[in-house]
Amino acid sequence: MSARIIRTYFAITFLFNLAMSLIWGVDTLFKLGAGLDIFQVMLTNAAFTAGSMVFEIPTGVVADTVGRRVSLLLSLGTLFITTLLYVGAAWRGWGFAAFCWISVFLGLGYTFYTGAVDAWLVDALKATGYSAPLEPVFARGQMMFGVGMLLGTISGGLLGQIHLYIPYLVRAGVVIPLFVLAWFGMREVGFTPRALELRRAPAELRRLFVEGMDYGLHHRVVRPVMLASLVTMSFMIFGFYSWQKYFLDLLGKNLIWVNGVISSLVGLALIAGNALVPRVARAVGTRTGVLTLSIAVQAATATACGALGLLAPGPVTFYVVVLLYLVYSVALGVSMPVKQGYLNAHIPSAQRATVISLDAFFASLGGVVGQTTWGYLAR
Repeated sequence: MSARIIRTYFAITFLFNLAMSLIWGVDTLFKLGAGLDIFQVMLTNAAFTAGSMVFEIPTGVVADTVGRRVSLLLSLGTLFITTLLYVGAAWRGWGFAAFCWISVFLGLGYTFYTGAVDAWLVDALKATGYSAPLEPVFARGQMMFGVGMLLGTISGGLLGQIHLYIPYLVRAGVVIPLFVLAWFGMREVGFTPRALELRRAPAELRRLFVEGMDYGLHHRVVRPVMLASLVTMSFMIFGFYSWQKYFLDLLGKNLIWVNGVISSLVGLALIAGNALVPRVARAVGTRTGVLTLSIAVQAATATACGALGLLAPGPVTFYVVVLLYLVYSVALGVSMPVKQGYLNAHIPSAQRATVISLDAFFASLGGVVGQTTWGYLAR
């Protein structure tokens, strides 16, 4: 039973990130091609992040009441519709405001996913008597994330070279079998869904939010992780969206397929970081030590990427900066499963999805601040 649950988790993680990453290497170029400037692109991304921030807690409540499977199905339905609306906005020339509103609801789609699948996995494994550490499972799940990202970004880059609309249409297509898998394969085990009546929704939201704060921001162990998410994501999300144009500017050539290759290398770097988790954990000894080391490496390499591009722009610097960005990605790959295991070890089942969503809320808040501030400066 535990093995089947883990396999389902891996399959959902792989397919979800395959679908999502199809556009990651071309999204900025897609929006620029639709008539937006770089600052407007960052503002649409900030709108997405703001949507994620606003909806994180309410969607966490949905997962902790009506169920984690329902939350995932709502996520997939929303992502399917908003992805097609992106294509419509570019095709019909709806403009900057339309992209912003669609991005907000795209953020809603992601928040239904945030925390729901992890919470389902942890509760289901506990209910079936699984007693092994969770970090190896999360590390392998992150490897599935990396493999999905690798295939998605390569495919998206190649498809984008044909036409920038195609990766978005293929993404919508991949969501369909994932919806079928979630419907039939994601049974609620170890968690009992309950009805969420609309008239009781505000009280339920308030109760779970208070409990989420008690087990999250007010928890002396969990609080530093949430505050770290706020700071690191203010830089990471901006960098994630801006590197597409930044790297091509350093290279001096508008080769869209290069972004696909770099995105695939980032996927491999994340997989390498996931694979290093057991060794790094043994060498460092504590989860907090691993997280601190990872954040330090990320900060150093991200700073170096920006400084080199500013001081010595050119094709040679392009290769050095890409290499540094891959080192950054390895460090990120190490931290992600360790953070997942660390948070889940300190969260009770009833508040699991809500607290994970609260952590994502702080990450989204950092993303909004980072994208608007750094995007304005990049303009």
